[in-house]
Amino acid sequence: MAVAGQTFGIVGGLSAFPRRLVAREVERQFGHLRRGVTRQTTYLVFGRNLLAKSSEAEIEARFDAENAAGRWLVSENGFLRLLGLMSVPGASALTRQSLIDQAKLSPRTFDLLSLFDAFEHDSEPFSFRDLILARKYAELIGSGANWSAIVRSVHRSGQVASLTALSLHSGGPDAIYARSAEGLSELNGQLLFDLGTPDAALEDLFDLAEEAEANGDYEEAATFYQRYLAMDRTDSVAAFNRANCLKAAGRELDAAHDYARAIKLDPSFVEAWFNLAGLMSERGRIDTARRHLRKAIELDGDYADAVFNLAKLEFDAGDLGEARRWWSRYLELDSDSEWARTAERGVQYVDLQGHPRTAG
Repeated sequence: MAVAGQTFGIVGGLSAFPRRLVAREVERQFGHLRRGVTRQTTYLVFGRNLLAKSSEAEIEARFDAENAAGRWLVSENGFLRLLGLMSVPGASALTRQSLIDQAKLSPRTFDLLSLFDAFEHDSEPFSFRDLILARKYAELIGSGANWSAIVRSVHRSGQVASLTALSLHSGGPDAIYARSAEGLSELNGQLLFDLGTPDAALEDLFDLAEEAEANGDYEEAATFYQRYLAMDRTDSVAAFNRANCLKAAGRELDAAHDYARAIKLDPSFVEAWFNLAGLMSERGRIDTARRHLRKAIELDGDYADAVFNLAKLEFDAGDLGEARRWWSRYLELDSDSEWARTAERGVQYVDLQGHPRTAG
């Protein structure tokens, strides 16, 4: 798969490679890397740091939601291999289904293990060592271990493939041990790469900002995002999130500045164009709001919210033909919601006024 033109998101943070180097490589290959997920995210990387920050249930819920959204989910190693930053192991010829059938793992569990690099390969074709690992993991799960405990443990042992020579045992849902001549011991060792303090500090700062935002502490969240942006001036999502917090805190002019900053960093950031349009509309700058909404629709023609808002803006401005055009387009995207009922009433109202329909 070519990186050029693709939009990548990362959740959880990378554990095996500095994010700033990955971002530089993605840009060099003419792709786009964003933190988290936006409407344009096509590939979502599940960083292994997510294992330390989220529960198994939270990760599974995110996994299911992103699968349902149709995004291509990629493991950390898979992402690095895609960029050419990690080599692909050789001697592989087994299919995913073959491993599932022979190890007697559920497909969902297998995919979660694979997504967090519990195997030598991150995707087909898999190796015989991967089959051995799949069987060991199936035995552990049969003994009561959780899949998340397995992936948390195996990455403390260094090279995952080295586990094929160990006898693995479950110590309950959250503990995995290796049996040796000396008895049971934890799987502990050093990671192949060191994340480094600056990147770890950035990840922690972003986490603090997101937590404050989720709790409604918008001023505090904006401060954390600003500290983050002082360390990484290239992150459009951080600028966008800060703008949302500033708007929620009533600081509209500052919010507009950060929406504009997000757009400057990433001109294809559809949500930033949309939110800035809303802010401009609220401040009575209708022409500017119209331009921003049209830009959002130009970037994403199926962005129903932008289409609806543009229809309402044109209606309020007295351009009934344009309002009808955009409400009709909205109904092509959404025919069942309460917003669709509003759009239908809008079309009917314009028709009753005898206003000529706009072609398009």
